[in-house]
Amino acid sequence: MAAPRLLQNAKVLPPILCRVSRDSSSSASSSLTKHRVLHYLYNRFYDIEAIINWSVRFKQWNVRRKNAHYAYTEREYGKYAAASYYTLSQKGGVRFQGQKDWYRANRRGKFSWNFLEHRELPVECIDLSRSPLTYRGLDNIVALKELRELYLNNCPHLDDWALSRLHVFKDSLEVLSLAGCPSITEKGLATLHHLQNLRYLDVSDLPSVTNKGLIRILMEEVLPKCEIVGIDYSDADQEKSSHTELHH
Repeated sequence: MAAPRLLQNAKVLPPILCRVSRDSSSSASSSLTKHRVLHYLYNRFYDIEAIINWSVRFKQWNVRRKNAHYAYTEREYGKYAAASYYTLSQKGGVRFQGQKDWYRANRRGKFSWNFLEHRELPVECIDLSRSPLTYRGLDNIVALKELRELYLNNCPHLDDWALSRLHVFKDSLEVLSLAGCPSITEKGLATLHHLQNLRYLDVSDLPSVTNKGLIRILMEEVLPKCEIVGIDYSDADQEKSSHTELHH
């Protein structure tokens, strides 16, 4: 149980354990001490459980907060500025049309507000890698009809449902990277067939995708002009070999 392990690792013993009777020969005293210890552990166990539940709820709330729609910013400064502000707030990066340099947040999440000087220019590239992006968070970028490059590497909450929203970029998107997203499956990849202008797709290190060799073949059929990296035909043979070994 969690509570006994907690006591084993504690540097300071609980007060109740320090009041053990010196008369160890007394069975009555020993029984009373055990009762007190069990009572202490019982109370502490539910305290720990409550803390864990609170921590889970807080993390869920924080993800929802970070995916809120920046509607006010969009009304006041326009869709390009709003999308840029959202991206930079997630420690990401943006590049505007006709510009060579990216605007990026530093490790502490700080960024330059000079991006507002280009708020009339379309956003051409967005990097939201390692962000808590979800289906709801995409509200902040789906209005970018000129978006050409989108990097969503290692986004822990990005799932198939979110990928289904990328069809809005079917006329512009040329580069898409989904490497390292643990929640994406072959169902999500199947929704990318709308992106007929796609020229480069990175689907490496997607642990939830099965039948990778077959998925590679199917994606090449629906996206014939796209270079697909991260999945090889040999993956099908490896999966078949692993499946055979399991049955022997």
